Amino acid sequence: MPTLKQIAAERRLDVLEMVYRAKAGHIGGSMSCMDILVSLYYFVMDKHNDHFVLSKGHSAEALYAVLADIGCFPKEELETFTRFDTRLAEHPVAKVPGVVFSTGALGHGLSVGAGIALGLKRGGNDGCVYVLLGDGEIAEGSVWEAVMAGYKYKLDNLVAVVDRNRLQISGYTEDIMPLGNLKERFAAFGWNAIECDGHGDMTDVLKSRYTDKPTVIIANTIKGYGSSVIEDKADWHHMIPNTGEYEQIKADLLSAARKELLEAPRSP
Repeated sequence: MPTLKQIAAERRLDVLEMVYRAKAGHIGGSMSCMDILVSLYYFVMDKHNDHFVLSKGHSAEALYAVLADIGCFPKEELETFTRFDTRLAEHPVAKVPGVVFSTGALGHGLSVGAGIALGLKRGGNDGCVYVLLGDGEIAEGSVWEAVMAGYKYKLDNLVAVVDRNRLQISGYTEDIMPLGNLKERFAAFGWNAIECDGHGDMTDVLKSRYTDKPTVIIANTIKGYGSSVIEDKADWHHMIPNTGEYEQIKADLLSAARKELLEAPRSP
């Protein structure tokens, strides 16, 4: 089986093709959260019981790339991204197979996830709800209302993952609305808080639970991860590569994919 990093490298190539073809999309945040999505969908979540909410809905193309690869809809449909009459809008909508809730207005996803988690607990379902947030949207007050509700209702089946790339559309999060130590802040609200490398193997971390408490994972990432053309640059939140930039980003991502293939452990 391909490694997590190899799968993530291949899915980043899918995102690049989607964005370049459509001349639309949010490439920076999609690249930073890809390892998180791959960890969840390929190695952690139970497709029959678990649920996922992409609160940072502007990274829809990253989610679409994963959903297509695992068979939720034909991979050829990725070519219709943002076209007129497509299901694959620039933000995910519930009519897309595998999408449980339409998102895009930032700050709402954790509230939705908390509601689903509460419904599962009351219904005796042992499924888990995972919510992926951008660190920029953490400034929204509705996020902290959901954090308080998660603690009040002892939602130990709720896992929030923060894509902590420290950038948003207008600059660095710490310049726009300082977040400080997010691990300490969530812990102060009664959550089980964990910090990790968002580009490493997060499988075990994502499976972490704490009885009677929700869990948050602060995943430290790099916006635009995978190519020096776009890494750690706020301008690439919603910028579209020109031909030269596209070719360089593609070369960087292909190099990463080949490296992962060569370094993958061999079957005996």
